[in-house]
Amino acid sequence: MVARVRTVAFQGMDVLTIDVQVHMANGLPAFTIVGLPDKAVGESRERVRAALAAMGLALPPQRITVNLAPADVLKEGSHFDLPIALGLLAAMGALPADEVATYSALGELGLDGALAPVTGVLAAAVHAGSQDRGLICPAAQGGEAAWAGDVEILAAADLVALVNHFKGTQVLSQPKAALRAAAIQYPDLADIKGQETAKRALEIAAAGGHNLLMVGPPGAGKSMLAQRLPGLLPGLSAAEALEVSLIHSVAGELPDDGLVSQRPFRDPHHSASLPALVGGGMRARPGEVSLAHLGVLFLDELPEFSRQTLESLRQPMESGRAVVARANHHASYPARFQMVAAMNP
Repeated sequence: MVARVRTVAFQGMDVLTIDVQVHMANGLPAFTIVGLPDKAVGESRERVRAALAAMGLALPPQRITVNLAPADVLKEGSHFDLPIALGLLAAMGALPADEVATYSALGELGLDGALAPVTGVLAAAVHAGSQDRGLICPAAQGGEAAWAGDVEILAAADLVALVNHFKGTQVLSQPKAALRAAAIQYPDLADIKGQETAKRALEIAAAGGHNLLMVGPPGAGKSMLAQRLPGLLPGLSAAEALEVSLIHSVAGELPDDGLVSQRPFRDPHHSASLPALVGGGMRARPGEVSLAHLGVLFLDELPEFSRQTLESLRQPMESGRAVVARANHHASYPARFQMVAAMNP
C-alpha cells in the first residue's frame, strides 16, 4: 500500500504541487527519502522519528521509502516534515489515508511533535484553494492561511491534535483571518520645519508615483524626508495587500498579526550585495526590490553602492519584475516600486 499526502514546493512566486508517497515493504529496516531532497529535507527523518516517538508510536521494522514526486524538482525547506509524518501515519493505519489525501500539508516538526511556523503558508493556502483542497498548517499561521478565502484550514499546535481531529475526539475549528492590531505609524511630514521646496517635491513624487533623487550636504534632512514618503502614499487595496503579503510570505517576513496593510518601505545599507538587492542566494529568495513591491525603496548614499548593484536595478525598474536565473533555479518576482535616492554633492 502507498499512502499519499500533498504538499507544495516554491519556485519564485510559483507554487508547485508535490505528491508525498510513503511505501512500507518487508526487508531490512530502513528509512529513505528520495526525490531530490536537500539537506533540510533529508534531516526530516530524525525529526519525524522523534515526533512519532513523542506520541508513543515507533516506526515499524520495515523498509520505508518516501518519494517526493515529481522527482526531478529540487525539494527545499523544513515544511516537508509534516506531510512526511502524515504519510507515515496513514501508511501505518493510524490515520484514514483517503481523508488525509484531500489536504495539502506543510509545517516543521519539533522533536516533541509540536508544529513550528514555516514560510509560504499564505501562498500554499491560495494554491490549495485553487485545487479544491484543504490545508494543514501550524497553529501559529492559521490566521495567515485564512486570508486565502473559502479554504478549509486545519491549524494544529502539534501532531497529536491532528490525529485527534481525524479520529473525531478533538475537532479543530476553522481559524479566522488575523487582523493587524494597529497600522504602522510612519513619521509625519508635519514634523519637518522649513524645507518647503523639498517637501513640495516629496508631495509631487507621492502624488505622481515618481522616482526621486535628493542631493545635498550631510545633515540637510534627505533621509528624514525620505522616511516620511510612505506616510503620504494611499493605503493598499485588498488585492494589493494580498499581492504584497504573498511576497513577504515566501520570503518569511510576513508579520504574525496579519497581512501587510501598508506600503512597504525598504532602506538597504549601501554595502548590500547584488543578490540581497535584486534576489537570489541559495534558494533564489526575493530581494529588496521585490520586498518593496508597491512601496518605496530608499537608497541612501547612492554613490556608495557598487556599480554592478546599481546597474542591476535597470531591468526591474523598466519591467516591474526581478528575474533571478541560476543553474538550478529560475524565479521571477514582482518589483514595481518607487525609488528614492539620496547622495552628497
